[in-house]
Amino acid sequence: MKNYTYTLCIVVAATVAYFFPQYFTEINGFQLKELIIPLLQIIMFGMGTTMTYDDFMGVIKMPKAVVVGLVCQFTIMPFLGFAIAKSFNFPPEIAAGVILVGCSPSGLASNVMSYIAKANVALSITITSFATLLAPIMTPFLMKMLGGQFIEIDFWSMTLDISKMIIVPVGIGFLLTKLLKGRGEWLQKVLPIISMAGIALIIVIITAAGQKSLQTVGLALVFATFLHNIGGFVLGYWGARLFKLPEQDCRTVAIEVGLQNAGLASGLAKAMGKLATVGIAPALFGPIMNTNGSLLASFWSTRKP
Repeated sequence: MKNYTYTLCIVVAATVAYFFPQYFTEINGFQLKELIIPLLQIIMFGMGTTMTYDDFMGVIKMPKAVVVGLVCQFTIMPFLGFAIAKSFNFPPEIAAGVILVGCSPSGLASNVMSYIAKANVALSITITSFATLLAPIMTPFLMKMLGGQFIEIDFWSMTLDISKMIIVPVGIGFLLTKLLKGRGEWLQKVLPIISMAGIALIIVIITAAGQKSLQTVGLALVFATFLHNIGGFVLGYWGARLFKLPEQDCRTVAIEVGLQNAGLASGLAKAMGKLATVGIAPALFGPIMNTNGSLLASFWSTRKP
């Protein structure tokens, strides 16, 4: 049950924010949505402190699996998101939010889920690292191509936003850890807790800000997000099987594809000034992917690869 405690807390908090949005939109005139990007930067800084040179050497040790994982990451979820957005006939900005989740890189949760699922953790960390570094180019490109059919997308503006939200804080975290030379272990103990709290707060703020939009497309969007997540797991797994990767690697690719960096998608929605519409799908994707991911990882944990 410990695997689901955090997700349950997020679901409860988001539910409270939905029914009582007035408590989660501003405090003494300060708009809480202004916290989203700084929180995301702190989360990405935490990710940077956990990175090592070995994370990037994985591409040399297992090039086929890394390439297959990255190709699946940046094809399956974007195009599946586009197909779902079209099929459900959502309003343009809601549809763009679904696609934005799909165009984002894999999230930090994938590494933990891969460990629980007895998958290839080293491969998971390498794919997450490279997907994160590729995000400033791939996410705007895919959004321009797919999401641009619903709303206007500024490629260079999004590239700059992603660099500020991800590349800079990750780089600072990575360099700081190297400079401290083992004296920063306390950071790696504290930052995961701060990151978990930050993700929960981001979801709560977006839920409150987008309550009216959720009232319009709520259940349909929940179902669409569920399909998007499950589709990522299934297609990611069989995409890896298609290229005859070992079972452990297939599990890893499935998890990497299914678990997206919803926090980044939320930050980009905020940067676009469309948090209450484009940001809704990322807010829903967080708790849904963690619930489904925990169930899948727990299922695989009982079965040897």
